[in-house]
Amino acid sequence: MGLQQNSFLKMEQLIKEYPPLRGFLENMNLPLDKITLLPEEYFRSLDSFVLEETGLGRVELQDLFQSYLQHLQMIKEDQGSIGSLTLWGGQDKAGKPEEVHLHIQRGEIVCLVGPTGSGKSRLLEDIEWLAQQDTVTRRKVTIDGNVPREELRFSSGRKLVAQLSQNMNFVMDVTVYEFLKMHAESRLMKNIEELVDIVVEQANLLTGESFGKDVPVTSLSGGQSRALMIADTAALSVAPVVLIDEIENAGINRSKALELLVSRDKIVFIATHDPILALMGHKRLVMKNGGMIKVLERSEKELEALEKLQMIDRKINEARQLLREGAKLESLF
Repeated sequence: MGLQQNSFLKMEQLIKEYPPLRGFLENMNLPLDKITLLPEEYFRSLDSFVLEETGLGRVELQDLFQSYLQHLQMIKEDQGSIGSLTLWGGQDKAGKPEEVHLHIQRGEIVCLVGPTGSGKSRLLEDIEWLAQQDTVTRRKVTIDGNVPREELRFSSGRKLVAQLSQNMNFVMDVTVYEFLKMHAESRLMKNIEELVDIVVEQANLLTGESFGKDVPVTSLSGGQSRALMIADTAALSVAPVVLIDEIENAGINRSKALELLVSRDKIVFIATHDPILALMGHKRLVMKNGGMIKVLERSEKELEALEKLQMIDRKINEARQLLREGAKLESLF
């Protein structure tokens, strides 16, 4: 819906349904004392001085408002309920065809394994762009068996895929609370205070260094930043597909991080060299020379191996926490 379909709603009603519209008016220095008018009446009422201040003509300003309204309406639609993703093989660095295709259901974890330079990050990029044989690898991605619509590939407001990169750097001078509140508001979510508390609580379960919601995001450590973004992605992001490029060195509880994402019915792809993370995946996609060479299903024997490795990992985490507290490690064994 655009302005025509909403022409029977007053500006104040639109703002109530889509709160970020108030920010649009404020940022453009547009008057808030006329929001009792219908949209077209509102823009007709703007005098030449106000228009001069914005640097836009009346029609341009109205079109910009309409585009932003349509953007918010797309966000409000439920786009997170996909059932599966299929990755169809293309070619490796030498142009050799990939005789592999991968079908993933909602709630599954797929780990990408292989040596450095084997093409793991490139494959994540193909998924992020929902490639349609239009990248160097010639791979193709389908959603629920269908080619994704162009608006899902190219619209910044309707991304199906969220990506967590290896490096997290905040540049905004805001607190954790303000950052999460802005994200929740931009997604038109309700019960924002409760959601913020949930995200902070979940993030503190992932990191050994707890933090509060009044802490500036720029003061968070690397592990705290990664924990915050993983919890944020799980609770606030509507994207049903999550891509992670290595988290083994991020100083967070890796197992809990993946469990949190999967509990939200996300499809998770993770590039990793960590045997514990690799075994947590339902499937492993083996990469070599820029190509997919085989898919391995996790076996029962591997599940037994995972339990033993996790036991060792818990001891290492206990030792790490004792070191943080300045304690001796004699109590470990």
